[in-house]
Amino acid sequence: MVKTILVVDDAQFMRTMLKKLIEENGYEVADEAVNGQEAVEKYKEVDPDLVTMDITMPKMDGIEAIREIMDYDPNADIIVCSAMGQKPMVVESLEVGAKDFIVKPIKPEKVKDSLNNILG
Repeated sequence: MVKTILVVDDAQFMRTMLKKLIEENGYEVADEAVNGQEAVEKYKEVDPDLVTMDITMPKMDGIEAIREIMDYDPNADIIVCSAMGQKPMVVESLEVGAKDFIVKPIKPEKVKDSLNNILG
């Protein structure tokens, strides 16, 4: 069965780029969310195998969304996609449950490696 991924980013171009990379690597995009609050709601709706999570978003940031998703599902697999300038936030996101992070601007091979390492 094909593994499904929830793509969370407030920037449409990032969601589009991630969606393309996810599909090129044989996975399926279950849904997309534009903020942390929507991410938590859609996670509960679509029950994806993995989430790619931006950190800086309106309504609810990615760290709070990771906390809520991990409270709901302690086995959730989440990859943070964030700019390196946000290193303290990346560290915090790993502390609250994210499994990996991808630095923006994203490199296709890093996305592939991260997806395969977690979903393998």
